[in-house]
Amino acid sequence: MQKHTCRKSVSLLVCCALFAATALFTTGCSTNTETADSSASVAATSEASSTAASEAAPATPDTAATEVQVLGEGATVFSFAVVDADGNQTDFEIHTDATTVGDALSELGLIEGEDSEYGLYVKTVNGITVDYDTDGKYWAFYVDDAYAQTGVDTTEITDGASYAFRVE
Repeated sequence: MQKHTCRKSVSLLVCCALFAATALFTTGCSTNTETADSSASVAATSEASSTAASEAAPATPDTAATEVQVLGEGATVFSFAVVDADGNQTDFEIHTDATTVGDALSELGLIEGEDSEYGLYVKTVNGITVDYDTDGKYWAFYVDDAYAQTGVDTTEITDGASYAFRVE
């Protein structure tokens, strides 16, 4: 009988501990939930009003987030972005008749590098030089926001695709 009562007590204690842990987890251990709720409400309202304002008003040079530089001439058009070590992004619209992204960007002077057994090792993009041997960082090549599976010099251009180099 005493063993059965002990099991009930332990079960009740474990249930209370789980309930307390769940309560703390769901509230985030915050002592002032009213402030957190009102902050979230203000943030949501601010985001909704800025989204509505951006949908209502057309972008002008003063309100545009980034300015896109148009470079080159040719039938094929793609977007190209450069993101430096500080996270600053420069956007380009590239017009070309080249067949690979590397050829198009090299012709415009946007990339420079060294030939290696794996292809072009890009060290300079848009005048910014990054070298893994000295900086511990490198230019990563992206195709449609995904890390590229091929080098820039072998990646064939897809009309309308987006390409980027980011310091990593």
